[in-house]
Amino acid sequence: MPTPAKKAKGSTSGSANEGPKRRNSVPLRLKVPEPPARPGEAPNFDNLMLSDAGAVRRPDTDTAPGEMRDLCYSLIRVLDDDGVAQGPWAPTVSPDVLRTGLRAMMLTRAYDDRMARAQRHGKTTFYMKCTGEEAIAVAQVLALDPEDMCFPTYRQQGLYITRNYPMIDMMNQVYSNAKDPLKGRQMPIMYSARSHNIFSIAGNLGVQFMHAVGWAMGSALSGDTKIATSWIGDGSTAEGDFHAALTFAAVYHAPVILNIVNNQWAISSYQGIAGGDEAPFAARGIGYGVPALRVDGNDFLAVYAATQWAADRARSNLGATLIELFTYRADSHSTSDDPSKYRSSEEGAKWPLGDPIERLKAHLIKIGEWTEEQHETLQAELVAEVRDTQRKAEAIGTHGTGEGPSPKLMFDDVYKEPDWRLHRQRQEAGY
Repeated sequence: MPTPAKKAKGSTSGSANEGPKRRNSVPLRLKVPEPPARPGEAPNFDNLMLSDAGAVRRPDTDTAPGEMRDLCYSLIRVLDDDGVAQGPWAPTVSPDVLRTGLRAMMLTRAYDDRMARAQRHGKTTFYMKCTGEEAIAVAQVLALDPEDMCFPTYRQQGLYITRNYPMIDMMNQVYSNAKDPLKGRQMPIMYSARSHNIFSIAGNLGVQFMHAVGWAMGSALSGDTKIATSWIGDGSTAEGDFHAALTFAAVYHAPVILNIVNNQWAISSYQGIAGGDEAPFAARGIGYGVPALRVDGNDFLAVYAATQWAADRARSNLGATLIELFTYRADSHSTSDDPSKYRSSEEGAKWPLGDPIERLKAHLIKIGEWTEEQHETLQAELVAEVRDTQRKAEAIGTHGTGEGPSPKLMFDDVYKEPDWRLHRQRQEAGY
């Protein structure tokens, strides 16, 4: 019989197929982010990273991004709990501009409430509100020049209202009636207002960041003076377009302001699913060498000041700025959503950063430029304005009633110069 082979010196005992002993005997597991409170539980805001009003430093606009990393982990706030402006970020802004901002926020909320009810009555198929986030769009667009280009997502209604885009055109688009400016080609609330320098809303989340960076690069290449601004939700930061846009913005110093609206929820997904528990969304700018600010999105003055700072930087050829606007989506994601299924029903009322409209109202009263009586009068006027505009829009038609856009409009605006094939298709369709 053959002699068995001797075991090699230094080898371990066991069969030839047995590998080395595992060093880790603890079962591996994944972390699945969970919100602090679910339905039926008391709201819990212990995990929020907040700063006192006026406590965060304000760097010069030409400060190197590497010297501003702390601003990603603090929260720029101006208004304290008594409505008093505090600290270095308090902007120099006239009471007239503040009253304009207050009116635009109130009108936006009144419009939202009316259109949401219209959807419940079957007059449109879909609607999305921005309740609790009005200060973001309104303050930012007031801090920009009217010719600067805006690339919004679906929760910046305040842009159109502040830039005086006709509200009846917004309603006609929501109703998709015969006067719909988009001729029935878009779902409700996907507005487009080129005449007011607001780019078309896209249903594909995240793409507006790429559009804004590309437009800003084009503005710089042509020697123009206009900058671009865009908005994205916290959940959409997980999209590839977000990172591609930041790469181009950083490398080419594009004159653009990129805003992350962190309203804590992406539909029913807690913001931690997109990485918000690991680091603030503003911190994503650090790796790209882009200066980033984390701002109280319910503080009109803080939003205005941060946007003004970023705009000055862009206009000075110092490149892009990433801004995380920390806020709370006080209402449902859309009319197709029921937030009581996934979050505490008390969170909105107990959100520690309050209501943006109430906070700006308190500030104006504190500085002697507003009263409760004026506020009540304006509220009634705006509700009446929205109601009267709604009546005019509904006289034209709503979803399923009245005259809608003609099918022949499908052939318009396809090509600058229609070719023979389009003419043939139109004839075959009877138009």
